[in-house]
Amino acid sequence: MGNRIRLLTPVVLLILNALAPHSVASEYTNIGRRVWMNECAGSTQGLVSWNAGERFPSLGIGHFIWYPAGVREAFDESFPKFVAYAQARGVAVPTYFHGAAPWPNRASFLADRSGLANQMRHWLVAHLELQTQFLIARSHASLGTMLRVAHNPEGVKARYAALSRTAQGLYCLVDYVNFKGEGVNPAERYSGQGWGLLQVLEEMRTVTPQTAPAEFSRAAEVVMRRRVKNSPPARGEQRWLAGWVNRCRTYRDSR
Repeated sequence: MGNRIRLLTPVVLLILNALAPHSVASEYTNIGRRVWMNECAGSTQGLVSWNAGERFPSLGIGHFIWYPAGVREAFDESFPKFVAYAQARGVAVPTYFHGAAPWPNRASFLADRSGLANQMRHWLVAHLELQTQFLIARSHASLGTMLRVAHNPEGVKARYAALSRTAQGLYCLVDYVNFKGEGVNPAERYSGQGWGLLQVLEEMRTVTPQTAPAEFSRAAEVVMRRRVKNSPPARGEQRWLAGWVNRCRTYRDSR
């Protein structure tokens, strides 16, 4: 994945260079700040966190997963991939970001008074644009995987391309794949229906670059409501629906 992300970076730059009248840097910053707001309310504290019930910390604006030594789960460990991406672009990465996460469990993380987490937050907040570049490149790297399993690959490709041509559309692609994944994992289904980026693109109707974000927002809300309807009652997913729908509605208009 790391090599694919590095190879796709020039494609991402070409797309963003076309987003007049704003500079590439300002578009990166805007998209990154919106993802940061969605994932951790835009707080510096949230850039290094450990949620209750999880066996790993989450870092950065995309809440990239970082496993402690001896911990492996089904989720994609994205933080080491971000570190590799940063190094490939010639960015000096602190030594404390190499290897496994430095805390064995959440209790250790919460009890740590060394200031290490704050050092990490300071570095991450200074590299907002780099994290956004990584998120964009990761979104583009997911396209080939989605096309291989899509019911209508040409339609998916056309909608993805339309979204890629505006800053708002690019935000939709970057934020949603970070929010609910690619939608290609067969295990991530309720009643045979997924809820990732692929399913939203398949739900969309024909669009232009100008109409694509609003249509993406509509389709994402349909997919979220369908997921909750299909979910096992014991999971109680209805309690999350309002928040999910609100996030989907940020795809409609720039802010």
